[in-house]
Amino acid sequence: MRRWWAAVALCVAGHALWVAARGAETETRRPHFTDIAPKSNFAYRTDNNFTGRKYFPQTMCGGVAAFDFDNDGRMDLFFTNGAKLPELEKTDARFYNCLLRNRGDGTFEDVTARAGLLGKDLGFSFGVAAGDYDNDGYEDLFICNAGRNTLYHNNGDGTFTDVTEGSGITKPKDVLSVAAAWFDYDNDGKLDLIVSNYTVWTPQIDKICAVNGQEYYCHPKVYPSVAHRLYHNLGNGRFEDVTDSSGFGQELGKGMGIAIADFNGDGYMDVFVANDTVRNFLFINQKNGTFKESGYEWGVAYDDSGNAHSSMGADAKDYDNDGWPDLFYNNLKGQIWGLYRNIGGKYMNYASGISHLSRLSVHSSGWSNGFVDYNNDGWKDLYSSNGEVDNMGQTSRQPDTMFENVDGKEFRDVSAQLGPDFNHAGFQRGSAFVDLNNDGFLDLVVTSLDEKPRILMNSADNGNHWLLVNTIGRRSNRDGIGATLKLTTVSGRTLYNHVTTSVGFMSSSDKRVHFGLGTEKAIQSLEIRWPSGIVQTLKKVKADQILTVTEPER
Repeated sequence: MRRWWAAVALCVAGHALWVAARGAETETRRPHFTDIAPKSNFAYRTDNNFTGRKYFPQTMCGGVAAFDFDNDGRMDLFFTNGAKLPELEKTDARFYNCLLRNRGDGTFEDVTARAGLLGKDLGFSFGVAAGDYDNDGYEDLFICNAGRNTLYHNNGDGTFTDVTEGSGITKPKDVLSVAAAWFDYDNDGKLDLIVSNYTVWTPQIDKICAVNGQEYYCHPKVYPSVAHRLYHNLGNGRFEDVTDSSGFGQELGKGMGIAIADFNGDGYMDVFVANDTVRNFLFINQKNGTFKESGYEWGVAYDDSGNAHSSMGADAKDYDNDGWPDLFYNNLKGQIWGLYRNIGGKYMNYASGISHLSRLSVHSSGWSNGFVDYNNDGWKDLYSSNGEVDNMGQTSRQPDTMFENVDGKEFRDVSAQLGPDFNHAGFQRGSAFVDLNNDGFLDLVVTSLDEKPRILMNSADNGNHWLLVNTIGRRSNRDGIGATLKLTTVSGRTLYNHVTTSVGFMSSSDKRVHFGLGTEKAIQSLEIRWPSGIVQTLKKVKADQILTVTEPER
């Protein structure tokens, strides 16, 4: 009997050693991130003009767009910036927006001035959305501001023109717009625009909030809620404000991040808007030019306890690979970040507790975020850019977090293992996911108040395989935004994703669809359902490539 127990003990010990060794190997092979921004010569810093007086919008500054503005195959970067207050003007170069051209050698060139994107007349800028609204093959930009919002047309020669005047994209000057997203809500082949608005605000009506002489940023309840705005693309550079007729005008919120997905699988894109301190909105597309706000019915208006939180950034992706896009938003320290699992396109289950996000997120104040398969294992992980609302010194600085997806069931915090550049503590705000060197591993770009952005390159040293899909629509919008993709490996593993650039907070990510494949080297099929309704299937697709797919004309 003693020999038998000894043998069992030996087996158990051996298994423990194998597990430990395997875990150690996994840890050493986990990708890490390195900030390459110092290699480039550019002056941009996220400047919210904090001088002691606390103006309400100062907490929101530093939007990011990752897009290939010159069609050279390398993704470039655009950053929005603040303005001098109370003048609400970009009075000098410290407040200019910034366009960085990717040189392809790990460095970036500041081409803002010659591109015409300094934005001297824009005032305080917030979110940015990249998208080819006129289907000419060049990505355009929309910028949210305190004051007039701005539409920039890409001229195809490295320059942009402000075409806001006459475009039909207008709003009251005292409405503060935070974020925007391009999507084709009626599947007519032209990108429409949704803008999340926060409140009515100007420097003249800014309120001062203080306790015992100590000023702080006012609670959002001090300011009124407003409607988010929807603009229908009419073609020829013209848009129609359909906010009221579409149903968006009936709901008043304090809009932050926007997530776009076909949540119920009917072929039409729906809209989730994260609202700050009031219930979140889920606008379900009725396929007739109208939307129904269905946050209550879908279970995403509040958390599991019926509370509204300071919802910030938002993203919608299928984190458990069941074929239905799920939903995530982050919020402030002490609140529970919201993870919702899509149940068959009918409603959402609150999954923050069972996935361990409740415990993992409670000590962080999250702003931008997103589902990103950073290690290419086929499971979408969760990233959050973090920082306190109020700049109260070094003790309120926070590092970002990466929660690794474990088989679609739970998450674990691996932030400390991603390198010192990833764990930089600051007042992070905007972020974008993008493959800057086209190696198939997604990189990360993050802004932080009063700092230069971090351009974090993924080390890509774990040997996992990948596929990056660049969609080009013909009957659908040229970007292919709204197309859903289903990838099946030779072993029968199935992965899902869809085309969108609206990820996180104030930011716009790489439009190319990313799949991590883990150790899988072969792809059996790739099915693309285009917004036009066309279904295209590619067989025996080679892994480890950037695949450009053009929609068939049928």
